[in-house]
Amino acid sequence: MNCPKVSDVIGIINKLAPFARAEEWDNVGLQVGDPAAPAGKIMVSLDPGREALEAAIASGSRVLLTHHPFIFKPLKRISLADPTGALIALAIKNDLAVISLHTNLDVAPGGVNDLLAELLGVTSCVPLKVTDQEELVKLSVFVPQGCEEQVLDALFRFSGFIGNYSDCSFRAPGIGTFRPLEGATPHIGEIGKRESTEESRVEVLIRKDDLAAALNALIKAHPYEEPAFDIYPLLNRGKATGLGRIGVLREETTLAGFAAATKERLGLQGVRYVGDAGRRVRKVALCGGSGASLLRDAWRQGADLLVTGDIKYHEAREAETLGVALLDAGHFATEIPMVRGVAGLLRQELEKKRFVADVAEFEGEREPFRHI
Repeated sequence: MNCPKVSDVIGIINKLAPFARAEEWDNVGLQVGDPAAPAGKIMVSLDPGREALEAAIASGSRVLLTHHPFIFKPLKRISLADPTGALIALAIKNDLAVISLHTNLDVAPGGVNDLLAELLGVTSCVPLKVTDQEELVKLSVFVPQGCEEQVLDALFRFSGFIGNYSDCSFRAPGIGTFRPLEGATPHIGEIGKRESTEESRVEVLIRKDDLAAALNALIKAHPYEEPAFDIYPLLNRGKATGLGRIGVLREETTLAGFAAATKERLGLQGVRYVGDAGRRVRKVALCGGSGASLLRDAWRQGADLLVTGDIKYHEAREAETLGVALLDAGHFATEIPMVRGVAGLLRQELEKKRFVADVAEFEGEREPFRHI
């Protein structure tokens, strides 16, 4: 049995939703716990409340993975008389590690906003507000002819996409020369004799963050003892990540019709909306949780509607002025899909790495607001 450690779970989450992409004011990553502890059982929840911690402990989980941070504001003391201190003590006493992924999951592909878009039928999504873009470099390597594919297979894991295309490369033939010196073990040629051989110059776009790993893979796959390569910095940028999403519905509908569909799909008692009920809606912006601050981004990009939660009165008035419809589906309902989504992604990644661990979804969370 290959049981993961807490640090392994942290590594997987950092790959799915890099902690470095969280907002500066946020607190993500390991909040409480021992990175070296085993993590054979993991539970995922939206909030790090007492109910979630007690459910995780009762199930034998060693990790609770939450969206909202367990420790958000800096602590000056940990007192068991304080509710937060008591929860921290509860986790420590029961060897429960708590890991939070908050705004890094908001911007991540497949994260909170992509999950919400999928539920609401919003397609062809791109970030509503770009906060980061992949940096790319060009890796040019010289390979003996006939060995290009094995080198490319090693590099494509780290290559940037060009639009909707992957596995992109360029090659050109030429003649390479070299003289093996004493101590060398050449793949081609003899010690002390200058050699000329037919080679291909192979070029691939590489994500800058993955460059070190790509070079290690290149050296292992290349037949030469000392492969020759060049690295070029580029002004090109790769995939964009950011807050919210904007996309289109497969079929145009009315604001009232979309509001009713959202109520049903998210299992809500009701929704609030701003705008004419009969208004036609096709281009939809959305942001799980509190996303009214993105109203002007939605307006600038021509959105008919912004779907989010926690909309305030003056934000509603501003939307009327801008001519953008608003749909308040609540903070909880627009983020709770992350529990199932993150649990599913985590199971896939654990299996890929041949780890054996149970991943459970906490089902006891409920919308805190009630209607009469």
